Amino acid sequence: MAKIVWSPRAADNVESICEHISKDSKRYAQIFAEKIFETIKSIRENPLAGRVVPEYMDDKIRERIYKNYRIIYRLKDEVIEIAAIYHGAQLVEKKEKIFNPEDS
Repeated sequence: MAKIVWSPRAADNVESICEHISKDSKRYAQIFAEKIFETIKSIRENPLAGRVVPEYMDDKIRERIYKNYRIIYRLKDEVIEIAAIYHGAQLVEKKEKIFNPEDS
């Protein structure tokens, strides 16, 4: 089974989203975080189940959806890199460089 590695961006994304949700409900922020971690666990169990990210069109860059959020990850050898977590209304731009080009 592949190893999960979180990018600093993805960790910051989850933290920011939870902080935003907690302004209304600390409990819902906790539930959100738990569900994100459950979804990521399911990625580890079946990494190819996620769809290819349309902005990249690369078989190794995929996403899973939880509610309105896109969990973007990259498959690399025996590692699954959780790269970013975005609200579905946000477009993922290549210029954001969520992946280090040297790691491709």
